[in-house]
Amino acid sequence: MENTRINQVNTKVGKTVVIRGWVNNFRSSGSIVFLQCRDGSGQIQAVVSKQSVSPEAWEISQKMALESSVCLVGTVREDKRSASGYELEVSDLSVYQLAEEYPIAKKEHGPEFLMDHRHLWLRSSRQTAILRIRDEVVWQLRKFFHEQGFVLTDSPVLTPTACEGTTTLFETKYFETKAYLAQSGQLYSEATAGALGRVYDFGPTFRAEKSKTRRHLMEFWMLDAEAAFVEFEENLKIQEEMLSAVVQNVLRERKAELALLERDTAILEKTKPPFPRLTYAEAVKRLHQAGVAMKAGDDFGGDEETLLSKQFEQPVFITHYPTKIKAFYMKPDPADPKQVLNDDLLAPEGYGEIIGGSQRIDDLKLLEQRLKEHKLPRKDFEWYLDLRRYGSFPHSGFGLGLERTVRWICGLDHIRETIPFPRLINRLRP
Repeated sequence: MENTRINQVNTKVGKTVVIRGWVNNFRSSGSIVFLQCRDGSGQIQAVVSKQSVSPEAWEISQKMALESSVCLVGTVREDKRSASGYELEVSDLSVYQLAEEYPIAKKEHGPEFLMDHRHLWLRSSRQTAILRIRDEVVWQLRKFFHEQGFVLTDSPVLTPTACEGTTTLFETKYFETKAYLAQSGQLYSEATAGALGRVYDFGPTFRAEKSKTRRHLMEFWMLDAEAAFVEFEENLKIQEEMLSAVVQNVLRERKAELALLERDTAILEKTKPPFPRLTYAEAVKRLHQAGVAMKAGDDFGGDEETLLSKQFEQPVFITHYPTKIKAFYMKPDPADPKQVLNDDLLAPEGYGEIIGGSQRIDDLKLLEQRLKEHKLPRKDFEWYLDLRRYGSFPHSGFGLGLERTVRWICGLDHIRETIPFPRLINRLRP
């Protein structure tokens, strides 16, 4: 008999089906055993009656253990008392494996214990809800860019140098020379934009930041988008339309998962263009008014981003940062070259930066000058300078951190739950 996924049982009422999955809870009531079973697509209660199954199947039901893998044959019935609205009247039961005593009990466990058992913790309903929302975010991002005429391209993970010349690089041996794990695919996306016009990449990136905060991972997924002949204002518009489309579609498609996480969706519903904007100078003024003793000209840290983003119920753009504290490739504002045409997009409720973008320098001499100012090795960027020698063009782009975006949408306290196997400063396993 063909296997039926639990999320398909609504079309099988009154029919006999086969469901294969795992037992994530069970209880016995005399001659009846109730099994809560999941298969990755959903969850259903299976009712095993001593009178309705063979002695062998009944004996198996009496030995049941959490996370045992099973094959159930039974009839689908509607049941309004059930969380799924359906239950399975079992006529046959067999096991693939009777699980050993499950290490994650129903009691509270500390985060380190749960992270040590991340490979099993993923099976909990909360974690699967987060991963389904992550999947939806990824799908909606890809859908948005496809509909907007962007072409998916791939950037290398192994690179000869840093995108921004920082020291936070993971070094690896590359035959007789050194290579580094990529911090961003941006520079390569600028090159493919010269071929395809509008492009994006989506993949893992790495930063060896010795940071132990709720918003930092050593390995994370980044979407980099670049668009030829797009300047600063249009770049902002693409960002807010993209994020709005993602959030509104997640609200529609993942209601059950957001409800399971007890996410207050009121602010998410306000994620619609236009987003409020502050210049860097205006943001610094707000911080000073709030009693933050930071110098004008310093970059914002997590605390400053948290304070600023708590002042808004929508994502907020911070624009026009000082040129001296930003990356070499960002285009200075023609009206005031001491600041650049860039933006950080902060998620509300204190979640901080989820997108960083800018218009890129398209003038060869200015880019050469900026490389010198940042003391970057010119030989490693000759290919990048070529983009300004052969048909240079105005262009802009941005990078979105997937895990930070998922953390905000899900309303999570810590970023470690947003990716199946997080890499943290103190964690490389499992």
